Amino acid sequence: MKTASRYIAKQIVMAMALATLVLLPLFSFFDLLEQLDDVGKGTYQTRDAFLYVAMLMPRRFIQIAPFIALLGTVGALGKLAINLELVALRVAGLSPARLSIVPVGIGMAFILIIAVMEQFIAPQLQQSAVALRATAMDKTAELGKGLGIWTRNEHNILRIGEILPGNIAIDIEIMHFNEQNLLATHTHAKFADNLNNELWRLNNVTVRTFTEKNIALTTASTVEWQSFLKAEDISTLTKPPESLSPVELIRHTEFLQETGQKADAYLMAIWRKIGNALMIIAMILLGIPFIFGSVREGLGGKLTLATVIGVGVYLLDQIIANAGLLLQLNLVLTSILPSLILITLIILWLRRIY
Repeated sequence: MKTASRYIAKQIVMAMALATLVLLPLFSFFDLLEQLDDVGKGTYQTRDAFLYVAMLMPRRFIQIAPFIALLGTVGALGKLAINLELVALRVAGLSPARLSIVPVGIGMAFILIIAVMEQFIAPQLQQSAVALRATAMDKTAELGKGLGIWTRNEHNILRIGEILPGNIAIDIEIMHFNEQNLLATHTHAKFADNLNNELWRLNNVTVRTFTEKNIALTTASTVEWQSFLKAEDISTLTKPPESLSPVELIRHTEFLQETGQKADAYLMAIWRKIGNALMIIAMILLGIPFIFGSVREGLGGKLTLATVIGVGVYLLDQIIANAGLLLQLNLVLTSILPSLILITLIILWLRRIY
């Protein structure tokens, strides 16, 4: 059993690697075509587009992981079935249920790799890619971790610690300079909301006014400020929820809830990450019934049918999740329910057949 398990695991890993080599460049190519449309805006050049797409590859890998799991499972087990190796293993006394443990175990290891990438690799590269693109297009500049996002106009320098979805800015500093380019006021706010028509409402505000004789300090709970950022500029500063690590998502969700803001987008992103892990297991289980049957139609037909079903399930999962957010349904159920239903149906299918 150990020898057979190692052999099957090796075949599945190789098939997943091959699926990655096919799917990841394909999706990255589509990303590149989209980025090439913006070449020439500001200082955004072709090399920036290639670098941007390269930095997004870990995120793309995570997004297509369920398809990699599906194609890897069907491809590896299908090859073993065509070569009659699965038949030999079953004659040796290994049931489909025992053989199915191997791809599920590979799926669990795959999920662990995805989790590490979600926390330590993909978010940092994706955020750097967004900052790189924004800087090249003269939108803003992000000067390293902990320094925040900086931008300016003729008489103001604006620093924002970070911007959350929903146009909520955290840890804001506004430095206003007079006609002589001397610092006139320094404004700090804990956070700002209602970023609409360039009007910001600053909360927990401290203002320092500089004169030739002294520095005057004033505080206020809220202050309205006419920003020089336009709506499209704000959107470039916003980090998509999926670009944040799980720890960042939890922290931002807690902040929004503590300040009375809606946290649905962040909660959805958290549960979508869990749902993506469940979808990987579901896709692996989905590939198993296609293999432990007749192989007369060949591997190509099985791959095609499994892919079509997988794409349909994935699209349905996306529709349900977004509809749940739009209709304010239970985010937990809409995020993980399709995967759980699919896993349950496949297990029942396998139990009925075998």
